[in-house]
Amino acid sequence: MSVIPAKLVPAEAGSRNPVNYHKYSLNTIIKNFLILALTLLFSVDCTQSGKKADFQSQWPEGIERTWVGPEFWANRLQDWRIADGRLECVEGSARKPMRTVHLLTRQLGEKKGNLEMGVITGQIDESSPVPPDAKTGFLIGIGKGMDYRAAALVHHSTGPGAGLFAGIDGKGNVFISDFAEKNKNLVYQEQEARGFTPVKMQLSVKPAGEKYSMTLVSYSIRTGEEQGSVTLEGVEPERLQGNLALVSHPGSGEKTTRFWFRDWKVTGKKIRVHEDRVCGPVLSTQYTLSKNILKMTAQIMPVGQMDTQTVSLEIQKNGRWKKVSSAKIIVPGFTATFRFENWDSTRDTPYRVKYELKQSKGKTRAYTWSGTVRHDPVDKKEIVLAAFTGNHNLGRGWGGADSGNFSWATHVWFPHKDLTEKVAKHDPDVLFFSGDQVYEGASPTRAQKSPVEKARLDYLYKWYLWCWAFRDLAKDRPCVTIPDDHDVYQGNIWGAGGRKIDRDNRGGYVMPSDWVNMVQRTQTSHLPDPFDPAPIEQGIGVYFCDMNYGRISFAVIEDRKFKSGPAGLAPRTKSGRPDHVVDPNFDPRSADIPGARLLGDRQIKFLEDWAADWKQTDMKAALSQTVFANVASLHGADLKRLVADYDSNGWPQTGRNKALRTLRKGFAVHISGDQHLATILHYGIENWNDAGWSFCVPSIANFYPRVWLPLVPGRNRKEGMPEYTGEFLDGLGNHITVWAAANPGKPSGREPAALHDRIPGYGIVRFNKEKRTITMECWPRYADPLDPKTGGQYPGWPRTILMEDNYGKKAVEYLPTVKVSGIINPVVQVIDEQTEKIVYTLRIKGNLFRPKVFKPGTYTIKVGEPGTEKIKTLKGLRSLPPDRDLSVEIKF
Repeated sequence: MSVIPAKLVPAEAGSRNPVNYHKYSLNTIIKNFLILALTLLFSVDCTQSGKKADFQSQWPEGIERTWVGPEFWANRLQDWRIADGRLECVEGSARKPMRTVHLLTRQLGEKKGNLEMGVITGQIDESSPVPPDAKTGFLIGIGKGMDYRAAALVHHSTGPGAGLFAGIDGKGNVFISDFAEKNKNLVYQEQEARGFTPVKMQLSVKPAGEKYSMTLVSYSIRTGEEQGSVTLEGVEPERLQGNLALVSHPGSGEKTTRFWFRDWKVTGKKIRVHEDRVCGPVLSTQYTLSKNILKMTAQIMPVGQMDTQTVSLEIQKNGRWKKVSSAKIIVPGFTATFRFENWDSTRDTPYRVKYELKQSKGKTRAYTWSGTVRHDPVDKKEIVLAAFTGNHNLGRGWGGADSGNFSWATHVWFPHKDLTEKVAKHDPDVLFFSGDQVYEGASPTRAQKSPVEKARLDYLYKWYLWCWAFRDLAKDRPCVTIPDDHDVYQGNIWGAGGRKIDRDNRGGYVMPSDWVNMVQRTQTSHLPDPFDPAPIEQGIGVYFCDMNYGRISFAVIEDRKFKSGPAGLAPRTKSGRPDHVVDPNFDPRSADIPGARLLGDRQIKFLEDWAADWKQTDMKAALSQTVFANVASLHGADLKRLVADYDSNGWPQTGRNKALRTLRKGFAVHISGDQHLATILHYGIENWNDAGWSFCVPSIANFYPRVWLPLVPGRNRKEGMPEYTGEFLDGLGNHITVWAAANPGKPSGREPAALHDRIPGYGIVRFNKEKRTITMECWPRYADPLDPKTGGQYPGWPRTILMEDNYGKKAVEYLPTVKVSGIINPVVQVIDEQTEKIVYTLRIKGNLFRPKVFKPGTYTIKVGEPGTEKIKTLKGLRSLPPDRDLSVEIKF
């Protein structure tokens, strides 16, 4: 690149007094009139031909809102607003440099051509001096080759992919710098400092042979005269591809500033138009369909108090859209939830959520988000669940958006398009996100936990990224989403029934209860109604429930909301953390504290009822945050060995075993996440393999690796299987049989290595209702499920089990074989007459079933079809030794 000397323009008298739009004195009115007149003067379109500009901002008068409009993405959400018909940066901290607003509907393309762009900009705090190193202007050519959504995150940090910055600084001098490298000015206007005044900036990019020239000119708002100009020659074409953005840079030091913008115009033959890339006002939807009840939540962007406060839901019938409901937007959180009973579950129903957004001059424009409520696939032979956990958006440990320098081109995982496109090829029937949809730290920005008003917007900024990435999957299929610790800005959750605490390991919630409820509302308000809706302490809501879809019954568990905290309860550790045990002489029995809770009585009652309810159900699965075992022996970037981890659901042991005893009564497989390590386990309680099976899925993207590498090989492992498989007692003394573990190991050879070497991916679970089998699959992000040449599943997968394997306890005796006629695949329930408790319930395959029991005695069995009159009860059945058998016939 070569430099043409800047044109020198004498400093203008009075340049320290920029216009203030908020103080309506006579002088201000006169100034505003002049600005409007000059705006009209400069509204001659950016094209030399005088044709209408391709894009022109239209921030409405009389509306104030945080969200800056559907054509834009702001970094961060809480750093910007629109007010008085202009865009304003409200964040002025020197620790928050280079705030950006990206234009989503226009990009610089590969095609050779020109770009003309203009904007009017000024200082918000007009009475304060402007720091010399403060800057305002354009960022262009952002994220060549990146998904436009990933490129839209560029702000704060220099680094490859960050673009070229053309603007004006606090001295009033114009410049063009390379934001891909720190402190690299390419051309700067060398003249005496004139100070900053509101200006119109005009950027012109034109082909010059095989390369380009860039010229930035600033004009005085007050006089219309040119203030400064710089030209940069020899710009490589690849630097002029990607996103366009506005920048407000506060400067360094104690005294900083903030900038406003209006009348942003973009045109030119190099511009590619993408009107379909608007983001909001309806960002996404999630829904569940269960027992003919539809619940759907629309996620709305933060509209203002003067904006429309309702959204409507329309469905398509006979080719026409019909409004069927409207819902109020709930603030904080900006969600709108619809609930329908007696939904027609037999057909696919196209829907759209509509919002009327207020525009300038009192006009409104309707925006919609569309999808399809699929029919309940009750007749489908196989139901497919896609399961996810741990949604990191940026690389961490090698730099981050807050670290000063960051490779935007290679270390942005968001929007996970490589993963979502591959998941779509499985065409799953149900989606399950087990938690950590949001990470509070450096993904993409560090958490802002106070004041609570900003904390709400900080969460939404991060949550919106999840919505943006996964909305195309979620809009057309039921989606179970539950929050975990990082979603509520805690390192770990020991909810302890909802107490208010200052440190998470004490047991409770650190953030305010209304903030926690907002998080839960955004992620869970579309779930079926909770089994027991009573809130816990501080009024924090609950969401544990069941969903029946495709004749698979899913129990949604809150496995950490009632869990006790270890600090002051569990034995003291030597690690400096009350949850990490490093002492090799640790006795796990000492940690099984009487009274320590895991699921709590309310959820155990729910699971007891759920395990016994098989109405219109063929198979069952429990969905929760994490695994009921301590199955990670090495933790963190340095792979530190832990003996035990109280954050796992292997603790407290008594609560863990109570949960597993309940789940096995319904022959339920357990699906979870959180561990950053995919595993398949067969749980044990009194002995190995006497309970159900577990699949813990891999992280979408992983920054904190874990490894299962026990010090001794597993017992009774299958021939040829790794030593880390087989039967173990975990660090908390729990019986587990490990069948697979996706341990990170040798470099994968795939780029970016920081992503792929940490074993990211997703899980697929196939419920075959005809065979009563469950197949667990574990897919890397890089593997195309339709192309074996791209690589297959992680070692140890797939694995298929029988539904009945989920009550693996061996029979002591048996009841007489039941022969059923008149009903296909009836439900059988076994009740211990001595204790009057249900032993188990299941839907059998066929018409013959020999019920196993675990102690001699007399039993009652109930056989038939729940919810109908076809139920028969046989009492007083005495158990028999395994080598003896009788039969009983039940006719309907």
